[in-house]
Amino acid sequence: MNRLMKTALAAALALAAGVPGAARAQDTGGRTATFAARQEFKVMIPAGTKKVRAWFTMPQEDPAQTVADFKVECPFPHKIVKDSAGNASLYVVVLEPNVKDFALVETFTITRREIRNKLDPAKASPLTDAERTAMSAELAPNQYVVIDDKIRALAKEIAGDEKNPVIAARKIYDWVLANIDYWVKFPETKKASPVGSSEYCLANKTGNCTDFHSLWTALARAQGIPTRMVYGSFFKAELNEKDKDQSYHCWPEFYVPGAGWVPHDVAVADIFHDKFELTKTNEEKVRLTTADGYKGPDPAKVDYYFGSIDERRVTWSRGRDLTMTPKQDGGPVNALAKAYIEVDGKPTGEKSGDTVNWSRKLTFIEKK
Repeated sequence: MNRLMKTALAAALALAAGVPGAARAQDTGGRTATFAARQEFKVMIPAGTKKVRAWFTMPQEDPAQTVADFKVECPFPHKIVKDSAGNASLYVVVLEPNVKDFALVETFTITRREIRNKLDPAKASPLTDAERTAMSAELAPNQYVVIDDKIRALAKEIAGDEKNPVIAARKIYDWVLANIDYWVKFPETKKASPVGSSEYCLANKTGNCTDFHSLWTALARAQGIPTRMVYGSFFKAELNEKDKDQSYHCWPEFYVPGAGWVPHDVAVADIFHDKFELTKTNEEKVRLTTADGYKGPDPAKVDYYFGSIDERRVTWSRGRDLTMTPKQDGGPVNALAKAYIEVDGKPTGEKSGDTVNWSRKLTFIEKK
């Protein structure tokens, strides 16, 4: 990477860490882990394409993680840009391409810190008017986080008139655990939505991490708790040094006056919430849904994941309904979990039927 690229990276990461609303929690401490990671994107270019624009995720610099030795390999010019939520990403534009595909490879070392919180409701207080105004976006609906009369009524049924954000947030957390099942526990009968939908999750009582957390976010925001989504990936212990993609994972952060932005992971907590039968169909899915495997119900982990998250993660972005830089031709970007790619001005998903449009592989080696 040349000096200009290094300078741009440092500036973008510093800005991403320092933008208003950057991650804050009561206590960043506990365990740490360091990983040498490789993230590879491959984009297939249909014949006759005039223009490809792509925004690729990159590791963010924030209080929970430190990024070093970031390098990029790509056959086309690329630069670091920031989206409407302040996320840094790598932007590539290819005009009149004369190739069938191209790859962009990121390598980096990341040290991740566990975020551990023991939330004390007695030290929390309701939002002030100034905080409510400053966090209006984190209290508003998104395309797939719907806040309607049904959600408002359910939030009130769950949390009543509770104004303490810690108590109300935990009531919603416990309700989701009691009423929603992670699809990987019962893959024969349950599945996730393709977009991360609060409405899908509530109607079907199931979903993946984005469905779970979209529903939790809708209920929390309806109760007046500012909430935002974090998109990242696990560094799954059993996949260390394996040639297998780590997929993606997401979790919310909610704002507590006096504590700041506090993470939780009710989706992973659901795996440890109650007993269910492990089968040939679900065993691997359940195990790989967590950072370090599954050994049965664990009430301590259920409590842990309300306010704390483990150190085997990487953060790619925050927020939903994003506007990219330069502005995308399509509508708001639902989420930036891996990449956002347009071909001749049209958004392109990872697959169309049996056709792979682009792919991502994240692999790592844990450094002792």
